Amino acid sequence: MEADPTKRFSDRVDNYVKYRPTYPPEVLDYLKAECNLTTSSVIADVGAGTGIFTKLLLDKGYKVFAVEPNQPMLDAAIEQLSGNQNFNPVAGTAGATTLSDHSIDLITCAQAFHWFSNDNTRVEFNRILKPGHKAALIWNNRATNTDQFSIEYDALLKNDSVDYNKVNHQNIKDLDFKVFFKDGKYGGKKFPNVQVFDEEGLIGRAFSSSYVPPQETDKGEVFLKLLRELFAKYNENGKIRFHYQTEIYLGEV
Repeated sequence: MEADPTKRFSDRVDNYVKYRPTYPPEVLDYLKAECNLTTSSVIADVGAGTGIFTKLLLDKGYKVFAVEPNQPMLDAAIEQLSGNQNFNPVAGTAGATTLSDHSIDLITCAQAFHWFSNDNTRVEFNRILKPGHKAALIWNNRATNTDQFSIEYDALLKNDSVDYNKVNHQNIKDLDFKVFFKDGKYGGKKFPNVQVFDEEGLIGRAFSSSYVPPQETDKGEVFLKLLRELFAKYNENGKIRFHYQTEIYLGEV
């Protein structure tokens, strides 16, 4: 396993671009209302990855600094988003964004904060945020008990992945947020989200996860066989549904 978390997704970029879920439009509406965003707002999307959430911010007219340490993922974001004049790719980390002091109206971290939840991040976020402004920690939390497929898929990850139980972002708890946010105070909102996959999509979605063994390895071949069996067992008219709860945690740092 790659020890450096910033390198974990380097060999999974194509699947990440194609098969990772986007976020409900209500998320953007919530952030606009809670943070008084306008088209002149400047947002740092930290841990931007391939630019899934960055694109949604750009579509709203915000100026966005997409901060991402993994070069293959950042390259994928650049390939898709470089035509937008408000898009500013940054090869940086959560603890060293390279952005100017007190220059940012909102920090977003979509599907990323669990990789860099530490003191350095809190110090850096405080440095780049304008006084009194906020950070939003956002996840698509895959439902693990909606139906028999989701139960068995989660069991497959627990039993046949590399380190799912260790790095699963759902291990982040209320205490982590209370330590991170100023005075332990934060708000939040939750919205339903769903993806529909055929067999190819399910395979791509599974192998976009860093804890699933690479497809070309022996363990990956075993995982793929078990995954195909799950699809054959539970698909309806050739489709499987991934249900998520999109969760936002918002507060001053």
